[in-house]
Amino acid sequence: MKEITRITTQKKRKDRYNIYISDGDEESYGFSVDEAILVEYHLRKGLELEQSLMEELIEKDNLEKTYGLAINFLSYRMRTIKEMKDYLIKKEVNPEHIPIVTERLIKAKLLDDKLFSEMFVRTRMNTSSKGPLLIKKELIEKGVAATIAEEAISEYPYEIQFEKVLHWAEKKVKTTKKESFQNQIQKLQITLLQKGFSQAVISGALSEIHEEKDDDAEWDALTYQGDKLLRKHSAKHEGYALKNKIKEGLYRKGFSIEVINRYLDERLER
Repeated sequence: MKEITRITTQKKRKDRYNIYISDGDEESYGFSVDEAILVEYHLRKGLELEQSLMEELIEKDNLEKTYGLAINFLSYRMRTIKEMKDYLIKKEVNPEHIPIVTERLIKAKLLDDKLFSEMFVRTRMNTSSKGPLLIKKELIEKGVAATIAEEAISEYPYEIQFEKVLHWAEKKVKTTKKESFQNQIQKLQITLLQKGFSQAVISGALSEIHEEKDDDAEWDALTYQGDKLLRKHSAKHEGYALKNKIKEGLYRKGFSIEVINRYLDERLER
């Protein structure tokens, strides 16, 4: 049987206490606990402790330390249940404490994958160019169940997706020079699919871009690409062969036969 000889407040943590015990005439440091455990077990000077009770106090304090780690991890932003478990594993806490702590956090509404997912979708929608399918993928990678992730992306309405795709596409088409309109559109489709937008949204938005096609810009791009091909092939080819080389090259770059023929008439029929 041990006896508590004194209790002192830790210098750096005023809510934690050092417990000193004696077994006979000699005093030694026994263990430390937080304030909640001190109050719960009525720890005080002169109280006698059995070894089993001391072990229980130490175990409970370690559990509270794990809970404190979890609370600190949550202080920066919300986390998924998986993120919390992974973090505690990384911190090398007692594995038996992890399900206890996570369940406690769930009951306290501090861990909620559904709420996390809804807020995550809204944040991504308002601060990034990512589409709902990519956001859903991110949620699943964070450990959110696919059904919860699918429900959460309903917070990302079609109208906002459409406007985001249209705005992004218009900006890219305006800044992309010296490429055929068709090539630009194809590259946009690939990029937007990678960003997580559906084909339906992409097609709808890009159909409006088609209506704004700039014929003068298309001609400028074609003459730029055509002149490059002309310089490349004119040293080895001439006449019909040269014409075919340029036509094939421009067609692969997405230009229409109509404008290609116009270019060839102007450049090679002089």
